[in-house]
Amino acid sequence: MTDSAPRPSVLFVCVHNAGRSQMAAAFLTHLAGDTVEVRSAGSTPADQVNPAVVEAMREAGIDISAETPKVLTVEAVQASDVVITMGCGDTCPVFPGKTYLDWQLDDPAGRGVEAVRPIRDEIERRVRALIAQITPSRNPAPGSADRSPTTI
Repeated sequence: MTDSAPRPSVLFVCVHNAGRSQMAAAFLTHLAGDTVEVRSAGSTPADQVNPAVVEAMREAGIDISAETPKVLTVEAVQASDVVITMGCGDTCPVFPGKTYLDWQLDDPAGRGVEAVRPIRDEIERRVRALIAQITPSRNPAPGSADRSPTTI
């Protein structure tokens, strides 16, 4: 069986928050499988991420120790179907016709694993919703055909 539809490409941009960036990018990669091509930009190296974030992700079966920062480029934005930003303000270039999703979530920096778990779980819920929105043929939801997501 051959699927001729191209995979949606998601660019995840987070300039200021390593914890949320690492968790969201990791869940996108982990949950999307081969349905979404995940790129990331502007994240902090894993060795600078709050150890509680690393522990909370390990509990969810995801190892983020191999994540590396990537430089945000205009080409990366142009090549992506969906652009997710976290607190980027005017840092991320905006192009007409792109779908931009902006996340406003608590910052887990400096918090212990007990405080990070609820943030991790909320990010997982949002990532699952995002994947359902950008790959509707895989998980069609009633009334989802005319959806135009602007925030998750």
